[in-house]
Amino acid sequence: MFLDRSHLLPPRSFAKLVGATVADLDGDGQFEIFLASANGPNRLLKWTGTGLRDVAPPVLADADRDGRVAVAADCDGDGREELYLLNEGSDADRLFDPRPDGWSDLLAAPGSSAARGPHPGRAVAAFDRRGHGRYAFVLATNDGPLRLLECPDAGGIADLAPALGIDRPVAGAAIALAPLASSRCDLFLAAARGSNALFRNTGLGTFLEVAVEHGLADAAELSVAATVVDDGDGASGLAVLNADGPHRLFLRRDDGTYRDAATPAMALPGDARFAVVADFDNDGYEELLVFHRGEANRCFRRTDTGWSVIDPGPLAAEPGACAAAILDIDRDGILELVLANGTAAPTLWKGIANGNAWLRVRPLTRFGAPARGAIVRLLAGGRRQQRVVCCGNGSTGQMEPVAHFGLGTCERIDHVQVTWPDGTMARIEVPVACSTIDLRYPGT
Repeated sequence: MFLDRSHLLPPRSFAKLVGATVADLDGDGQFEIFLASANGPNRLLKWTGTGLRDVAPPVLADADRDGRVAVAADCDGDGREELYLLNEGSDADRLFDPRPDGWSDLLAAPGSSAARGPHPGRAVAAFDRRGHGRYAFVLATNDGPLRLLECPDAGGIADLAPALGIDRPVAGAAIALAPLASSRCDLFLAAARGSNALFRNTGLGTFLEVAVEHGLADAAELSVAATVVDDGDGASGLAVLNADGPHRLFLRRDDGTYRDAATPAMALPGDARFAVVADFDNDGYEELLVFHRGEANRCFRRTDTGWSVIDPGPLAAEPGACAAAILDIDRDGILELVLANGTAAPTLWKGIANGNAWLRVRPLTRFGAPARGAIVRLLAGGRRQQRVVCCGNGSTGQMEPVAHFGLGTCERIDHVQVTWPDGTMARIEVPVACSTIDLRYPGT
């Protein structure tokens, strides 16, 4: 199912790479892969046409700090994504802002000191809570309150979590954003201790905590990771990995509550680190990859009848994966998977070409930046598929800001519908298969 293309990566550096994200950080219209390092310079990998090379400027390499995870989003509405780098230590985080004269750290700017909390972050994701195209960064900590950092019009960075009433102390292990309790992106926080939290988006920039009433609190388990899945019926589900108990696959019932639909093989406890979901073979069904410490990685494929175990080939034995980035590096419609492997060299894997059709949709904000959190639905061949443009996987990284759909042998698409974070919709009738659509915010 996967080909090892690691020879396309640049030579290994001494850095311990532990986080990964995908964004257009140099503003040239192509995505780069940012790899956060825990004991050396971060790396920024760019496709040259024949391979990847490290183009990290010294400010982004940030060799004097110990990186953990990074996410990108446009927090100031200038049409370029900023990069939030979560580092070890309570006051060591960076928020890199691209400017004509180079990168600056918004967290070091006057007026931002209050945004630095006393508790080190553990997970981070981007969130357009108001739907205005200006993103906040949501941070979960080991023992402190949830934080939500925004860039107000007055400048600087402010923590708005207390004002919004979401600054509850949760040992946050991972963050996921998807329409789980409303028609917009809601905020799910997987807890390493105690109950998970689900903050329903009211559409007004405020939230209601509803995990218990939706059946997602799961207080008896110790979560380590969470990722959004397509439930196959036009809605979002959650794959949640637990430390000492069965893993969960939460799918939504008609009444809005969730049931655990994990198969015995999927629920089997193990020392899992994280999971990623994508359609790597373009057959129209997502694969779920679960990465472990000290045991084989697992791969599951969804079909019309449920999830089944499949053989990921040599990827099963990939040692020590800490984080992953998914993107179409060479723009051929087949996804690549980049793994940050801690003390080992990073690796690059690619889905095997099989002739299946595909479609890629890249929604943009009113400012022209990637519309992370936009919900993209596709109807083709009598089947519905849904993707949420990645806001971040919380504790491991962030995928490309593109909704990627495999189509199998079906080359006629009935329509695609995009819903932006503010609820604005656009519909494209009969788009051409095997193409990429850049879709601007309506009216811009």
